[in-house]
Amino acid sequence: MGYTLTEKILREHLVDGTYDPGKEIGIRIDQTLTQDATGTMAYLQFESMGLSDIATELSVSYVDHNTIQVGFENADDHAYLESIAKKYGIYFSRPGNGICHQVHLERFARPGKTLLGSDSHTPTAGGLGSIAIGAGGLDVAVAMGGGAYYLTAPHVIDVHLTGELQPWTTAKDVVLKVLQILTTKGNVDCVCEYTGEGIEKLTVPERATITNMGAETGVTTSIFPSDLQTKRFLDAQGRGDQWIPLAADKDAAYDRTLEIDLSEIEPLAAAPHSPGNIVKVRDLSLPVDQVMIGSCTNSSYVDLMTVARVVNGKHLPAGVSLGIAPGSRQVLNTIAKNGALSDLISFGARILESACGFCIGNSLSPRTDSVSVRTSNRNFKGRSGTPNANVYLTSPVVAAVAALTGKLMDPRDLNAAFPKIKMPDHFEIDDSMIIPPLEPEARARIKISRGPNIGEPPVNGPLPTDIKGLVTIKVGDLVTTDHIMPAGSRLKYRSNVPKYSEFVFEPLDKEFSRRAAALRDSGAHNLIAAGSSYGQGSSREHAALCPMYLGVKAVVAKSMERIHAANLVNFGIVPFSFVQESDYDALTAGAEIRIPGIRTALQQGDDCVKAFSGDREISLKMSLSKRQRDVLLAGGLLPYTVQGRKGE
Repeated sequence: MGYTLTEKILREHLVDGTYDPGKEIGIRIDQTLTQDATGTMAYLQFESMGLSDIATELSVSYVDHNTIQVGFENADDHAYLESIAKKYGIYFSRPGNGICHQVHLERFARPGKTLLGSDSHTPTAGGLGSIAIGAGGLDVAVAMGGGAYYLTAPHVIDVHLTGELQPWTTAKDVVLKVLQILTTKGNVDCVCEYTGEGIEKLTVPERATITNMGAETGVTTSIFPSDLQTKRFLDAQGRGDQWIPLAADKDAAYDRTLEIDLSEIEPLAAAPHSPGNIVKVRDLSLPVDQVMIGSCTNSSYVDLMTVARVVNGKHLPAGVSLGIAPGSRQVLNTIAKNGALSDLISFGARILESACGFCIGNSLSPRTDSVSVRTSNRNFKGRSGTPNANVYLTSPVVAAVAALTGKLMDPRDLNAAFPKIKMPDHFEIDDSMIIPPLEPEARARIKISRGPNIGEPPVNGPLPTDIKGLVTIKVGDLVTTDHIMPAGSRLKYRSNVPKYSEFVFEPLDKEFSRRAAALRDSGAHNLIAAGSSYGQGSSREHAALCPMYLGVKAVVAKSMERIHAANLVNFGIVPFSFVQESDYDALTAGAEIRIPGIRTALQQGDDCVKAFSGDREISLKMSLSKRQRDVLLAGGLLPYTVQGRKGE
């Protein structure tokens, strides 16, 4: 029996374990990427390991998140990142060059390579045939130093596409359809692999939209084969020599198959407040206050050219605001030179920096109780920066029509011709905003820049013999990393963990940080009780790092998402699940809780332990590999790695 494309690439990169779906494996990482919101801490951790150079084929540091420089903090982080890149042989993409996933797709991603990125939308590069995985910054730091990246060998879902997209439907509608089928939970340790004749007419940017937003389903990654469309894109980027054909074997066996006829797809939207809340656009008829076009999901050349054609010669209606963020400097330059940028400006668009910006809630927040139509990938409550805004996620053409008419409506009802845009045969290449690695002799002379907001990464102590403390907070289902560790205006404190920790769970409980710190200082432990799909969304490791700093020793949830569970282990916090979900209902915030003998249980390889809250006995399950148990016993991946290096 043949192999899936996913299995082929993972087997080629296997360095630890045996490929058996459901079992932990370690793989070699060829490329890494970081962005500035996660990169500063990742490189601080890299430094603390005492490494002298990177061991990957290529590593890139992007600045695309914290580009709003109100105060010194973000600018200091940027200076630190640039100096680190020069010191350790890392490419540095300067502020303004573009969003990491768009730029990496254009300039660096390669078929058949493994890419590990400290951003949950790293699977974007799967549109070009890479195994691209989002992870916490500490995992990326270890991979840069030559360490294996550990994951569960995945179950592979065949997303079999037939037919062809009809006018006014786009790749965004395809991935929204996938979300409608798979939902945002229950897909941990799976990969979506796209096959079928329907993929043949999907360009790499369209495929990248699908693999990007596949992250919202909770799968490890998504991937398309490397075919003639891949070659065409690489040729257009001046990288045709990097193309290789890659596909699954004809007799490959999949764990599950989804059949999707592209010709039957219609314009869709993700309604508030979840990317999985899929509705037909035709069933909506809403006045729109704001339209935001861009983000790593939908900011390519074809996306913005299509928008420009839809609104060309018209004017933005009163009461509607429109912001457009090109995904990269390459895209911005191209539409500037062909006149499309002028058309957008004449329509009334506000042209934003090529950065994440509005997607992460640090600019262009909508007004109170408004309807905001966005082409980004997440619409969690409050993520836009406005707690009571209603955010709908759509394709660029639906967003363009919303800006044109002032209402969210099916674009087919315009009775207009669909502006079909062709991807250029050749993009204009300008890498002057990417600083390449220095020669080794020059690196030795680099002094690393450290501003006052940049602190040392906190290191956890070994796991205690027993966990004894309080349930400091109890949260419900679908709690995201935005709920745990808010971004927006708080993002600039990511290199200052003591300060950033003041905002843990701020959207849900403004007193959590104070209460947790007091309990930590008393010598007791903090525990978090959670519902299903805890830790959805961003890969932000600070959603584990800052709770660790506040003395959290365990999270007990009905279920937990992959990246967050891995991040908890990385920072010495034990991830438990309830054996009986009814115990979640009985466990109250503020309750005393004891988990005796946790060190012994981990050392013995026990899968279940007993916790006690008052007179109630609670059975807890641990789904951990031998390596993860050792990491937890050491207090986290950083002390575990440092200990390992000392023992070499």
